[in-house]
Amino acid sequence: MKDTTAVILGGGQGKRLFPLTLERAKPAVGFAGKYRLIDIPISNCINSGIKRIFVLTQFLSASLHRHIMQTYQFDTFTDGLIDIIAAEKSLVREGWFQGTADAVRATLRHTTYYAYKNMLILSGDHLYRMDYKKLIKFHQKSNADITISVSLASKSEASEFGLLKADEDGEIQEFVEKPTDEKIINKFKASHQFLNSLGLSFKSDKYMASMGIYVFKPKILFELLKDRSKTDFGKDVIPSAINNFKVMAYPFNGYWRDIGTIEAYFNENISLVDPEPEFKLYSPNWPIYTRTRSLPPSRIMNSEIQDSIIVEGSDIKGATVINSIVGTRSIINKNTKLEKVVMLGADFYEGETFLKPSEMKQKNGPPLGIGENCHICRAIIDKNARIGKSVTIRTDPSAADKDEQNCYVRNGITIVPRGAVIPDGTTIIN
Repeated sequence: MKDTTAVILGGGQGKRLFPLTLERAKPAVGFAGKYRLIDIPISNCINSGIKRIFVLTQFLSASLHRHIMQTYQFDTFTDGLIDIIAAEKSLVREGWFQGTADAVRATLRHTTYYAYKNMLILSGDHLYRMDYKKLIKFHQKSNADITISVSLASKSEASEFGLLKADEDGEIQEFVEKPTDEKIINKFKASHQFLNSLGLSFKSDKYMASMGIYVFKPKILFELLKDRSKTDFGKDVIPSAINNFKVMAYPFNGYWRDIGTIEAYFNENISLVDPEPEFKLYSPNWPIYTRTRSLPPSRIMNSEIQDSIIVEGSDIKGATVINSIVGTRSIINKNTKLEKVVMLGADFYEGETFLKPSEMKQKNGPPLGIGENCHICRAIIDKNARIGKSVTIRTDPSAADKDEQNCYVRNGITIVPRGAVIPDGTTIIN
């Protein structure tokens, strides 16, 4: 895998994950209480033996840069590197990336500095484990110019993805990005012949969906990116390449989810506390890496915990936590009840150096964490939030989206943004 360079796309504005992206890049959003979204593709690369990794960033990238630099450091006896490349202004361009393909085009002089035979392009907001060695081997064995990793989607999901049609050998004949017309969607039913050749069979119709994971031969990538009007891989580059190059579909049979929306992000977090979750955080010989913190074990005193994840450094006193994620350094006080809550924790303990003035304890304001006698249901509580005593936050799954002071509602979920202060006695019912 020394001949493979991986490029992770992390530069988008992250509008679908707003307000979690209000002050950070999308790949820097926390996951499962202790990881960041960027940890997933980087861990897949490292576990696959790929150690030349470039992360392309653009919007609000400071915390993403800090996390990567503090987490991923290869020793001097390997030729590995993780390089962060931000959008830059030059004599030939104004700076901002205009799409996924434009981001790769703009950074080619950096990502192609080292010799390579395969360019692996990845998204930064998907949840999955994949051995990229198998993908690269398939790409080389089939002598493909481009290989697209695909997953099977149901009809209800089909419009959310790029859909493709492949022959019985897996060569892609047609590609369309996120179609909404049902007649067009029906054209992209997966070939049963192709599925049978993989040992797969399904009672209902399935559609072959692009996972946003691509492998390119270097010269093909350069040729396709010459046309600067083509700014996005799914919308522009891939459809135009099919008639001129050999584009292959690599079927991926494992667990894979796009967690780039608030609803998907919330559901995938909460699903981790199922008795038998589809995606397990622990997998032998395939860990998810993240920043190592020298934190004390969590203290849980006189509390009831049901089907939840409690991350290190937390302090729970006399509370009830049900079907929830409690992140690093979380504080939950007595007679408080959490149900289906994703709490991302804090970057520091009360009294330590604060990250910025807006997150300092306000005069007579609540301390970090959640105060006494609170009831919170169906919510995401972002880092460094201060929720006072006797606060109620409940959200009906059918609640309409809206923006309020110190909280937002998206997809029937209330989000308390990073560093927000909710005063004592506040009631937020949507």
